[in-house]
Amino acid sequence: MNIDIALKEAMSIAGAIGVALVDHESGMSLGTSGGGDWLNLEIAAAGNTEVIRSKLRVMQALGLNDSIEDILITLHRQYHLIRLMGGVKSRGSLFLYLVLERDVANLAMARHQLKRIESELQV
Repeated sequence: MNIDIALKEAMSIAGAIGVALVDHESGMSLGTSGGGDWLNLEIAAAGNTEVIRSKLRVMQALGLNDSIEDILITLHRQYHLIRLMGGVKSRGSLFLYLVLERDVANLAMARHQLKRIESELQV
């Protein structure tokens, strides 16, 4: 599936507010959907690159020989889910960033659906 279809599918996840496909090396979005006046996905995407970079530095400092599958940030009203893209080398610096309305979302199902989207996405 291409980027546009992947973003549309992510927005169909129950509770989805916004989604972005982001390169964590540059902080640039390859595509976004949703968001709005109070959720600037470009700024959020760039900021979340720092979250990933920080976690990668900590893992390296601890000598962990592992990789990040996803990162969850839980707010009072929202879930922010960061799903790192695995597999093909060109996808290694990409991540999907999904913001969910907590009262509506099913976190387990959202993680499952985002994993499927990630596996089918062709970049």
